[in-house]
Amino acid sequence: MNVLVTDPIADAGLDRLREAGYTVETDYDIEGGAELIEAVEGVNALIVRSGTEVSRDVFEAAEDLVIVGRAGIGVDNIDIDAATDHGVIVANAPEGNVRAAAEHTVAMTFAVARSIPQAHGRLKDGEWAKGEFLGAEVNNKTLTIVGLGRVGQEVAKRLDSLGMDLVVYDPYISQERAERMGAELIEDLHDALAAGDFATIHTPLLPETEGMIGEAELAQLEGGYLINCARGGIVDEDALAAAVDDGVLAGAALDSFATEPLPTDSPLLDVEDVVVTPHLGASTEAAQENVATDTADAVIAAFNDEPVINALNAPSVDESAFPRIEPYIDLAETAGKVAAQLLEERISRIEVTYEGDIAAEEVDLVTASALKGVFEPLEWQVNAVNAPQLAEDRGIDVVESKSRQSEDFQSVVRVTVHNGDEELSVEGTLFAGDDPRIVRIDGFRVDAVPYGHMLVARNADKPGVIGLIGTVLGDHDVNIAGMFNAREVHGGEAITVYNLDQEVPDAAVEELLADDRIISVTDITLDAANGREE
Repeated sequence: MNVLVTDPIADAGLDRLREAGYTVETDYDIEGGAELIEAVEGVNALIVRSGTEVSRDVFEAAEDLVIVGRAGIGVDNIDIDAATDHGVIVANAPEGNVRAAAEHTVAMTFAVARSIPQAHGRLKDGEWAKGEFLGAEVNNKTLTIVGLGRVGQEVAKRLDSLGMDLVVYDPYISQERAERMGAELIEDLHDALAAGDFATIHTPLLPETEGMIGEAELAQLEGGYLINCARGGIVDEDALAAAVDDGVLAGAALDSFATEPLPTDSPLLDVEDVVVTPHLGASTEAAQENVATDTADAVIAAFNDEPVINALNAPSVDESAFPRIEPYIDLAETAGKVAAQLLEERISRIEVTYEGDIAAEEVDLVTASALKGVFEPLEWQVNAVNAPQLAEDRGIDVVESKSRQSEDFQSVVRVTVHNGDEELSVEGTLFAGDDPRIVRIDGFRVDAVPYGHMLVARNADKPGVIGLIGTVLGDHDVNIAGMFNAREVHGGEAITVYNLDQEVPDAAVEELLADDRIISVTDITLDAANGREE
């Protein structure tokens, strides 16, 4: 597997990938655009930071790409929709630099409140300007936190312990969650800013957050301090410079900018009470090593078909829970493959049902695998990343349900496919903990080992049918590894499932269908199948 790294990351991450046996190429001079499109040919993983723009054109060119790893938090430079369309995982490393970013935010808060950079500069120039700087304490002040994500929470913990009252604006959290942090949730941004003496920004750069802090919002923070160590573009920098220069705000501190490097003609550089640093939030040795190794671990997990913990566009699962659901991932995919091939019609609805112990688990990854199994026989380019999106794009309803009760087995996964008029379900379970079995097809109780080649025959429940099928298969040198026969009522319809050592030749299928006792025959190869019906 080939890994391309286009932005600098710590050697610890590169070493981890090489130790895992992968070929790692670093090219930090790629300009992007056509040059990047050419470079991703044959690449299986792409690792970037904020300096590489990963566009839809890149995903269209990178046919072998499995994952894009972002060594850091922000992913506004990656077209996640395009990645999903092409079945490529996008994963970031949000934990590795959270502490560093939070500490830098606190440092910038103190820097602007106590005019530390300005006093330092004056003293370095030989001027003892002790009487010219009168700072503000944070104790007994109110901190407005815009965005209570990982970094926002860490900032809240640190400044709460220093005696600040906390106010939060975040439309995606509940009052209960804010209260757990000891904060008051205010639903209107203007009201939240008006309540604060200090305001820190911790939102991602999205269409709805771009420019969200402008002249009107800054006026609400009158006499206060604004700190932004999140992403550039959230704050209107011209309006901020004017607000500080005019005395509307007491000061501001920024580590992120709309354009980086910050242009030399930026008005922020001309205002004494604006503190700026060159995007240093994650610039600690520990943080750089953490994001590099976290990103490497995501790539290794993707290559090993394991859940990617910080995947942004694929179902994920807690690392400790993965062993409990892992056996059901392949089982659900197989059940989906079998169900889709047996229905052999346009699918309009898919139901994935969990019964028993498995119903207590987080099963998004299992459901995505079931969808993958359903779609693969339809010759769609599909994996667990884009399967949910494929269903949505094609207007296929997906329903997931759970029940802690199971009649026959400790845990059951059932995949039911509908075509509008008919439906067909396939159920699977695990014997002895990790031995997968298909135990029911379209209501018929069976016991089939889901591997290799399978033949599912529907036939009239009449004497000699099973013998006929065995004879025809034998005449065509197809060996039967196992079989199970079930029927609804005596003399009615029956279903027979065969595990085979070889694929069934077309001639054998035609010979079977020539007998009027055979209703249908579906030859299933679990990695590439083809169903035939009379």
